[in-house]
Amino acid sequence: MASKENRRITDVGTLKALAHPLRMKLYRLLFVAEAATASQLAEQVDEAVSLVSYHLRKLADHGLVEEAEPRSADARERWWQPASEGVSVRDEDFQDAPEKVAAHLAASRLFQEQRSEMYRRYLDERAHWGAEWNEAAHDSESLLRLTAGELAELKKELLDVLKKYDERTRAREAAGETEGREHVALHLYGFPFRV
Repeated sequence: MASKENRRITDVGTLKALAHPLRMKLYRLLFVAEAATASQLAEQVDEAVSLVSYHLRKLADHGLVEEAEPRSADARERWWQPASEGVSVRDEDFQDAPEKVAAHLAASRLFQEQRSEMYRRYLDERAHWGAEWNEAAHDSESLLRLTAGELAELKKELLDVLKKYDERTRAREAAGETEGREHVALHLYGFPFRV
């Protein structure tokens, strides 16, 4: 990847480019694979290679993905990779105009729907994962009473823990510890509500 930094999306054009259902799926798959061809991704999303190529180029136009070094001898294959270590979208960057608010809301809903679909797929396939993975997997809900500052502090601490695990497991995998390693999604939401 070109940058080890997380890319903060601050413009509506880039947000809209990412917030397309197929593009977000492609970005996520590419992020997990680290690099892939349009053909490989097309198989995973059950779409035509030409359509996947088009959407990868749109993501590239906004600096979200980039061409990668070829990973095969076939020089005709074009490899893609994420252009950064991830992306972040913050509410504060989209509050100064109604069209920005609407774009941010639409994107947030799409991201949440796709995350929910990932979890539903796991639930449907849970029996095939075996006891060890099913015991390790979890879902939980905590209903806390916090101030906005306390929620921000909790968010920072949770993100620090996630970063620590990500760095540790990437180092272990790079050292050859791949046995039993699977992709794991961890979705966290912290938001206020009233009853």
